[in-house]
Amino acid sequence: QEEKIFAGKVLRLHVCTMEGAEWLEEVPEDTTVEKLKERCLKHCVPGSLEDPKTVTHHKLIHATSEKVLTDTKTVLEENIQDRDVLLLIKKRAPALLPKMADVVAEEKRKQEQKAPDKDAILKATANLPARSVDRTVSHHNMRDFQTELRKILVSLIEVAQKLLALNPDAVELFKKANAMLDEDEEDRVDEIALRQLTEMGFPESRAVKALRLNHMSVTQAMEWLIEHADDPSVDAPLPGQTPAEAPAEGAASSAEAAAGPSSEEGGEEAKDELTEIFKKIRRKREFRPDPRAVIALMEMGFDEKEVVDALRVNNNQQNAACEWLLGDRKPSPEDLDKGIDTNSPLFQAILENPVVQLGLTNPKTLLAFEDMLENPLNSTQWMNDPETGPVMLQISRIFQTLNRT
Repeated sequence: QEEKIFAGKVLRLHVCTMEGAEWLEEVPEDTTVEKLKERCLKHCVPGSLEDPKTVTHHKLIHATSEKVLTDTKTVLEENIQDRDVLLLIKKRAPALLPKMADVVAEEKRKQEQKAPDKDAILKATANLPARSVDRTVSHHNMRDFQTELRKILVSLIEVAQKLLALNPDAVELFKKANAMLDEDEEDRVDEIALRQLTEMGFPESRAVKALRLNHMSVTQAMEWLIEHADDPSVDAPLPGQTPAEAPAEGAASSAEAAAGPSSEEGGEEAKDELTEIFKKIRRKREFRPDPRAVIALMEMGFDEKEVVDALRVNNNQQNAACEWLLGDRKPSPEDLDKGIDTNSPLFQAILENPVVQLGLTNPKTLLAFEDMLENPLNSTQWMNDPETGPVMLQISRIFQTLNRT
């Protein structure tokens, strides 16, 4: 009776094993975890206690807290409550220590795979003939395509102009080219970017204007639209957009005048008229600096002309333009009009490519070259054009091939 009075509280515990067996164990709360584990093993694995290691090779886990119970503590100390669930799990066998022979073999393998040090390299190459490598020339050969592309375009424009001028229908072709240029300037808008802005609730006309002002960047166009939402002139057409037909008409009239004479003198006049048309086309494709970058760089104290030159040299990239202004300012704006060496293997390989040859007889290719020359950000649009894209792809491939040799 005294034992019953002073005995601890009896807990009913639900025990499960990994094999799926489960049962109830009734134990006083002052029972140690080790004793409880012995009772569980006796219940689920009869005769297992004959091996003293059996108890130490198993562990009890509290299912709710996922805590491994300590053998020396009591059920009460482990804060186990009535009707708690315990898991009886066999411990994983500890990993065997590697044999000495295996350790030696592994170290030997690592040593064999180890990269040679400087002394080993010098010893292995002692009998090789010495060669002096001009690192400056080696570095120069790893030219940047974007830097060289401008020179290539300058020279290809000259070739395209000469080829198109030899065409008997040159004047008529460039009348169409002018019209194509006007239409291109008016209609070329990234449809996906425009749809994103209109879906945000912006009027289509404003969205088109914002995209043209911000080089088809949706983020910058959206910021511009928000900033100018209350601007009374927000819906005004872009400068030069309405009178854009004037140059085309002027070119057409001059082309008609040039098409009249059939004598040698008339031929000279036709060439002069074509030269004028080329100039007008280039004026339409004049470099347009990023207005945001201009303002940001001028706020640093730079002159506007210097800022425009810096952006032109660095393809409208503000950070690169800032470094150019703070550095040695090379290349200079004048260097941008210099073409590639026409006798170089690269230029000869480009001219010998059939796709490039065919493209140079297309006025649209010349317009693309002029546009990319003054506005490098438009290069992607011309790369995706079905007429000019293959030409640009061939130029890029030829450059990459020769640059690796």
